[in-house]
Amino acid sequence: MKNVLLLLIHLLTILAKLLRPGGVKGIIAENLLLKQQLLIVCRPRHRARNLLPADRFLFGFFSLFLWPGRIMKTAVCIRPSTLLRFHDYLVRQKYQALYSPHHRGKPGPKGPSQELIQAIVEIKRRNPSFGYPRIARIISKMFGIEIDRNVVRRVLAKYYRPEDDGNGPSWLTFLGHMKDSLWSVDLFRCESITLKSHWVLVVMDQFTRRIIGFAVNAGDVNGVILCRMFNKVITGITTPKYLSSDNDPLFEYHRWQANLHVLEIDEIKTAPDVPVSHPFVERLIGTIRREFLDHILFWNAVDLERKLSEFRVYYNNERVHASLGGDTPAEVAGESITPRAKIDDFRWQTHCRGLVQLPLAA
Repeated sequence: MKNVLLLLIHLLTILAKLLRPGGVKGIIAENLLLKQQLLIVCRPRHRARNLLPADRFLFGFFSLFLWPGRIMKTAVCIRPSTLLRFHDYLVRQKYQALYSPHHRGKPGPKGPSQELIQAIVEIKRRNPSFGYPRIARIISKMFGIEIDRNVVRRVLAKYYRPEDDGNGPSWLTFLGHMKDSLWSVDLFRCESITLKSHWVLVVMDQFTRRIIGFAVNAGDVNGVILCRMFNKVITGITTPKYLSSDNDPLFEYHRWQANLHVLEIDEIKTAPDVPVSHPFVERLIGTIRREFLDHILFWNAVDLERKLSEFRVYYNNERVHASLGGDTPAEVAGESITPRAKIDDFRWQTHCRGLVQLPLAA
């Protein structure tokens, strides 16, 4: 519409130039110019009348049909120099539109593309608990586009409108150092839909952050049950050289110590009454609760173990980690490589029965 209007203006200007001022058309233009000035004077205003863009255009256009001498006599409410300035402005606009390069953008760096903005907003919409650092790592991992987390924050602040006011918990601070061939083990409790307590043993590789496995027991745990749960997790897996555990009395049982001795695993104890000295597995348990167990219900030990197995697959193969530079534990362990996706051609894949949705190469 704008281009059509500019074309019409240029056509009228060229016709005015070809017809030349004077004659009957000059008289008509002079009358129209006077009427336009009267309309401006009659506008209800307490102060001086402001000229609209349409007024300026009409004054400049009508002045094309008048001789310069007539312009001096025709101007009633404006000065002749104003009419001439309007006319010069029309001429400059004509040549600027004809010979200036089109589609001129603003100088400086360009912002993210519309496809990238939509991908960022969609990831946040499908996963409200994700923060902008993790979304930046997901974009970098899945699409191969290096994007600063502050850009993601600004995009979300401008385009994302959450459906509720819930805010996810903040990240815990990682403490300690990574050591190859070191596993961590810990126990935590959760309640079934019938309010029956279930104990879960989680074993993780502290170097790659992989979840080695889970074992579930309905009811209290003693030394025999603890050994059985641990042996179930490590069945068919090469055991580590070291195993880190806290000072829970369950890990002080004679059977537990004897089991580790048979497996030729050296146990490393954390500082007593200092949970931050066992940071990796403690944070893992918090992640399991926040991102999974707080959003589901389970019936029994078999149901819980099956659902935790699904979370383990997502955690090891799809979930990006800040401490791993945005990689997944499976990639750090050399088990898999996530294929790159195109920002304009990708699909969505659900994990943990729809709790998490991530982009995937189409």
